[in-house]
Amino acid sequence: MGIISFLEENMLSCQWKQLGMDCMGCGMQRSIIYILKGEFVNAFFMYPAIYTLIGMFVYLGFHLKFSFKNGHRILLYLFIINIIIILTNYIIKIN
Repeated sequence: MGIISFLEENMLSCQWKQLGMDCMGCGMQRSIIYILKGEFVNAFFMYPAIYTLIGMFVYLGFHLKFSFKNGHRILLYLFIINIIIILTNYIIKIN
C-alpha cells in the first residue's frame, strides 16, 4: 500500500460537510493528493490556494532558518494573498 492510497482511504472528515455546507478548507486534502499524484492542474482546480499556501510555508521555513530582513513583511503579504484567494474561492463555491 502506497502513501497516496493510504491518504485517499484515510482522509479526515469535515464537520461542515456533514451539515451539508462547504467550508473554506474543503478540497485541500484532495488537492494535496493530486499534487502527490502529479496532477497539478487538478490540484489547482480542487483548491486554488494550494500553491500560494505551499509557497508561504516554504518561505516561512526559510525565514525562520535565515531570518530575512523584511521576511515578516513578505509573510504578511503572502498571508493576505492567501486569505483573498481562499475567501474568493469560497464565495464562488457557495453561489
